[in-house]
Amino acid sequence: MTIYNLGSINADHIYQVPHLPRPGETLAATHLTTGLGGKGANQSVAAARAGAVVKHIGAVGPDGAWALEALAGHGVDIAGIIQVETPTAHAIITVDPEGENAIVIYPGANEKQSLTAVSETLSGAKPDDILLLQNETNLQPETAAKARASGLFVIYSAAPFDSQAVRAMLPHADLLVMNEGEYAAFSAALETDSLPDRIITRGERGSVWISAGGDIEMPAFAVTPVDTTGAGDCFIGTLAAGLDQGLARREAMRLAAAAAAIQVTRPGTAAAIPTREEVEAFLSRQP
Repeated sequence: MTIYNLGSINADHIYQVPHLPRPGETLAATHLTTGLGGKGANQSVAAARAGAVVKHIGAVGPDGAWALEALAGHGVDIAGIIQVETPTAHAIITVDPEGENAIVIYPGANEKQSLTAVSETLSGAKPDDILLLQNETNLQPETAAKARASGLFVIYSAAPFDSQAVRAMLPHADLLVMNEGEYAAFSAALETDSLPDRIITRGERGSVWISAGGDIEMPAFAVTPVDTTGAGDCFIGTLAAGLDQGLARREAMRLAAAAAAIQVTRPGTAAAIPTREEVEAFLSRQP
């Protein structure tokens, strides 16, 4: 099967800082790393490195050739990515010594998706393929509706959280993904009696898959984090790969938790995501 991903593509500028900046503070960084990022790109890389066939749908600017090369180098199919006149998106990420981060995003080309390009790429999709989306592009509801009509399983990461965007996606999503803060905002802003399944990521306390058939709790693996940026994306991309490969929900969550545990022990985002072999070796050492 195949995982399709209408997803953001960013240049991540990651600054290691003594502490997260305070309002009005000028702070000297101790280290800078620049590389591929964006929730969409991270999820595509994670799914591909976990062994899935991944087709990314997205947009870059005239300055985006490096991003296409990076995605392709990670095994992602880039045929569905268009070039637009708007510059490629970028993120300014500050990371403190405990691995916590604060992020500012310029959306750029991510908001210039083409429905024609989306339709062309999804024309090859088959029932039971998977579609990933995040709240960092335009055309989310339109793409999800097309995918659902073709029988795809739609996974929507509701981040950055926006109640109107989530409300628009609710009729089209099979699985909503949020962290605890986003889920609190979601619960306060939206009232509905018919929610799809939800996965809530909870950092060092693991994750939970909430469904009508019963909840699945998955603890996090104990590691010492270096950089938590992109950990949720690594989790979801790997989870999608596990589901695509026929793993049961609990098994897919454990695989994803292991991948995220490895990823946070490394600096960076997409480049820090482990291979399937690394994840399997990590799991073999667990009780």
